[in-house]
Amino acid sequence: MCVVALSACSSIVEGTSQQITVVTNPPGAACKFLRNAEILGAVNPTLGGLLVKKTKHHIEVVCEKDGYDEARYLNKSGIQEATFGNLILGGGIGWAIDSASGADNKYESAVNITLPAKGTAATPGTAVLPITGTPDARLNKLRELLDKNLITRDEYERKRAEILNSL
Repeated sequence: MCVVALSACSSIVEGTSQQITVVTNPPGAACKFLRNAEILGAVNPTLGGLLVKKTKHHIEVVCEKDGYDEARYLNKSGIQEATFGNLILGGGIGWAIDSASGADNKYESAVNITLPAKGTAATPGTAVLPITGTPDARLNKLRELLDKNLITRDEYERKRAEILNSL
């Protein structure tokens, strides 16, 4: 009975749906959420959010605004931490329940997208907004942007060198 009570930990703790908030620069863009080429919903205008059912499939956020080129962000589905509790405490039963319901998955809950001005290529480094604070905090924030695929490796290296040179 204990195994059944502890099973489906992610379903109980995290649920099978998740709110994803999208912020655009400039604000007021229209963004649609796609999974496997199927439209899940839209946020129009941004800033706003959409409640989505969690699955193992990634979600692509596509934003448009007059005077700006389209911008896209791939919100990758990851594994929910509570899933590991299922494997340890509940064994395969809890994991199977969470996997079937999507509760063992998660997405980035906040998506930040910059739309480049119409007809201009995205300028390297434009995704890296001014990062303030101590050099340590600035480097940590920069690494976070890289890990979330919000900036390229080149943008990361360029901004990292700039922070280190300012010491």
